[in-house]
Amino acid sequence: MSEQDANARYVREAIIEPDEIARARAHAVELGAQPISAAVGAQIAVLAAATGARSIVEIGTGAGVSGLWLLRGAPKAVLTSIDNEPEHLAAARSAFQDARIAPTRARFIAGRAADVLPRMNEAAYDIVLVDADPENVIEYVEHGLRLVR
Repeated sequence: MSEQDANARYVREAIIEPDEIARARAHAVELGAQPISAAVGAQIAVLAAATGARSIVEIGTGAGVSGLWLLRGAPKAVLTSIDNEPEHLAAARSAFQDARIAPTRARFIAGRAADVLPRMNEAAYDIVLVDADPENVIEYVEHGLRLVR
């Protein structure tokens, strides 16, 4: 095993994913929504904590895995999550209830990100996470740059 493979294995095994996020991950897989890995989740939680994020936008809700990791790192933040799949939004709402996230800490917007993002307030967010359709990532990042403080 190479050193790089050994390091990757260590990271995968060292991350202890909370049960509520593991349940959201399982539901995401059932839905066919590819969730972020536990290692990536732990990384974005650290970034959210390090920035002291209070307001976060997530483009691509999935079943709520990345949103739960973000709020785990930023316990005082409010998350706005955008997805055009009603089934994904319902799964995320359920995951947030399961994790006992107060309804005031998460806002779920049903719609195409390309339609929603232009209407969002400029420089109003601490973090913008793009985890959505790859063909529109550049457009989403451009909007994200406008939205982030």
